[in-house]
Amino acid sequence: MPTTDLEEIKAMAFCRVSFTHHREILRTCKTADERWYYILRSANEFWSVTTLKNHLRSNDYASFGNIPNNFSLTIPDGQTASTAVRSFKDEYLLDFIDIKDSDDYKERDIENALVAEIKNFIMTMGDGFCFIGNQYRLLVDEEEFFVDMLLFNRNLDCLVALELKKDKFRPSDLGQLSFYLSALDKYVRKPNENKTIGILLCEEMNRTVVELAVQDYDKPMGVATYRLGTEIPEPYASLIPVIDGVQKILLENENI
Repeated sequence: MPTTDLEEIKAMAFCRVSFTHHREILRTCKTADERWYYILRSANEFWSVTTLKNHLRSNDYASFGNIPNNFSLTIPDGQTASTAVRSFKDEYLLDFIDIKDSDDYKERDIENALVAEIKNFIMTMGDGFCFIGNQYRLLVDEEEFFVDMLLFNRNLDCLVALELKKDKFRPSDLGQLSFYLSALDKYVRKPNENKTIGILLCEEMNRTVVELAVQDYDKPMGVATYRLGTEIPEPYASLIPVIDGVQKILLENENI
């Protein structure tokens, strides 16, 4: 794209974004590239200030496009593979869900909490995602299997199977996900849609192990981690009421 066209696009996006948007971006972002990332997305995707704050808090700029994956090996069209990489993060901040005990919870607890907060979850996932269902039933030769969460991405024109794991990533987890992708492609995917993508969402991972493991599969898959709100370090968590109080005072002063 010629430089003049790019500058014109930036100028138009800058004017379409409100002063409040710009204030949040300037307050949070450190570099010009990062600021333009949020300005362009706010303008093109019609983000509200609340939506922008969610994406800033999740640090989308640093997370999008970094997910360990095998997309370039399993998605024939290079442009689609590139779009797939940019559609997923390597870490998702799930601080909007309420898990009572940060240690004694199960994978299904996370799933149920995400469904209860489905709007926030879809916003966290990013642009173009639509929710289809959780514990999505697959019937293979009269045997039942259940995908934790099934989404659809309009930009990629494909189903996205999301599997939740509480523990650290294990290479064996990909075998189960690969089977689900095969079943979804055979029984659920429509003829005009691209092949289903699988995302394994786990508590922690060794990136080198993941990158080595996904290479052995012929289904498009990626692995990301998640963070819960309860995982904010204790010294910082104790400051949250103070920070909230300061923000409230600042807002009150703005309205005077």
